[in-house]
Parts: sequence; structure tokens; C-alpha cells
Amino acid sequence: MSRKTAVKAYTLRIELQDIEPLIWRRLLVDGDSTLSKLHHYIQAAMGWTDAHLHEFEIGGKTYATPHPDDDPERDVIDERRVRLDRVATTGDHFSYLYDFGDSWQHRVVVERVESLDGDQRGYAYVSAGERACPPEDVGGAAAYMDFMDQISQRPLDEEGCRLLQWAGEDFDPVRFDRHAANAALLRMAWNRWV
Repeated sequence: MSRKTAVKAYTLRIELQDIEPLIWRRLLVDGDSTLSKLHHYIQAAMGWTDAHLHEFEIGGKTYATPHPDDDPERDVIDERRVRLDRVATTGDHFSYLYDFGDSWQHRVVVERVESLDGDQRGYAYVSAGERACPPEDVGGAAAYMDFMDQISQRPLDEEGCRLLQWAGEDFDPVRFDRHAANAALLRMAWNRWV
């Protein structure tokens, strides 16, 4: 008779570095998730669009999806073959870099690991967070802070109007829509994208 091992729920706090005030999310995921799946969960939780490359740095090792154009001297472990519960536990922290051009550095902290009741594999849920994710291709942390200065001026000057139109008229840097983040996670699960 085979016995399934208990599913472990990881509570992760994800903080976007070098931005004030802090942009963060609390994400609950199944510990069986590969780092590749975790990448997609982070994208949905933060509000990114997965338009750029990424990598994890955990315990001095780099994890990513290998690409034929990668530097052969660079030691990259295939993130599709590594589960979260094999590389991190309660109290650990690691980095997630998104968009090598803009260099969005995220600090991921494992706040808690606990058993889930029943078979809830593939579990991912955003329980909390603050502030909107920067618009894609804004240029990185320093450029985002400049962007914020421009769009917060009143009255808006021509450049501020142009930037706000580029970001989307409804862009509100203070607002984090947890329901939209969870809807994105549900779409991934429903469509079996992860």
C-alpha cells in the first residue's frame, strides 16, 4: 500500500528591493512546487507579465530555465527539476531576479512551513500585500522612483501626463489588488499553465 507524503504549505514573504515605500506580497504555495512554478506564482502575485528572463539565487546556487545562448561557463541548475521543499525551509531567504535589464531584485523569505489537510497539491494563494507593482519596462528601481516623482506632481505636467498614459490611466501606485492576483493564480491552475 502506497502512502502519500503530507503536502507542505510554504508561506513566503516577497519584497521588491530598492523601492520605498516597500512593495511586498505574502504568498502561500505547495512545497512540492518546482522553482519554475514558483516563478509563475511570483509573477502573478506581484503583477508582472512574465515578459523577461529571471533566475533564483538560493544558497549560493543559481536556478533558472537553461537557454541555448547561456554562457557555458555559468553554472545554472534547471529550475524545472528542483522543488521548493528541497532547497528552502522556515527562516531561509533567497533572491529572485526578474528582468535582467531593469534588474528587479526580490527578497523571498520563508516565514512558515506547515502541513496541509488533504491533497492540495498545486496550491497557491496571495494572502496579503501592499502597493502596486511597477509598470513593466519602466527602467528599474531608480527609474521607477523618477516615474513616481513625475506622476505625483500636481498639476501634472506634459511629461507626467505622458508617463501616466503609458503606464495606464488607472495606474495607482498605492493600490494592491489581492483579488486580481488570486484570479491570475486561479487562471494558471484552471488552464494548467503551471
